[in-house]
Formats: sequence, structure tokens, C-alpha cells
Amino acid sequence: VQLQASGGGLVQAGGSLRLSCAASGRTFSSYAMGWFRQAPGKEREFVVCISWSGSSTYYADSVKGRFTISRDNAKNTVYLQMNSLKPEDTAVYYCAADQVYGSTFAREYEYWGQGTLVTVSS
Repeated sequence: VQLQASGGGLVQAGGSLRLSCAASGRTFSSYAMGWFRQAPGKEREFVVCISWSGSSTYYADSVKGRFTISRDNAKNTVYLQMNSLKPEDTAVYYCAADQVYGSTFAREYEYWGQGTLVTVSS
């Protein structure tokens, strides 16, 4: 699976962005998907994951209620709608794929996109 993340940019605190992750290669709909982020000088951290069907999701506490993950298997794309953005959300955001749903550990994801930078100004 090849993953291509896009949609990052500069936004003011309180604003919104929508990230996309387009997949190609093997059957996208058979993979669970996750979003992770990595701020400068920090380790990569889990943000959210979604099951292959989209029926199950799990959010990190830091983004719960502000971020929403969704997927469109017909378009081989997963989305991350980010609302009420805060300066501490500034990071490079990565999408990842794995055949098993529910992991919050980056090392357990098999495929990764290249990352897209989100910068939230105060």
C-alpha cells in the first residue's frame, strides 16, 4: 500500500483543516488506518484510528471532540477533519495502514505516508 497525505498548512488557533490520505496498491478497504503526529523534538504520537469498514474509531484524549476521522473506501481515501485547532496541535501528521485495527503504537503499523505539516499559530 502506498499512502500520500495532503492538506496540511498554516491556520490560526481555533481554525480548521482537513487532511486527506490517498492510498494505492493493495486493497485499501482491507486495512485499518491511523493518523499519527510528530512535533519538533518529540516522539511520534497516536492521534486516531479507524477500522477497515469505518464502523469503529478510537481517538487520543488530546483530540477527542475536536478531530474526526472518516474514510471513503470507494475513493481509497481516509480523512482527518480537525476543528478548534490549538498551537499544541502543530506537528507533521502521518497516515498509516495496518491489517489489524486498534493499535496506538506506531511500530505496529505496516505502511506509512510521507507526512503533511500542520502549523497552528496563536
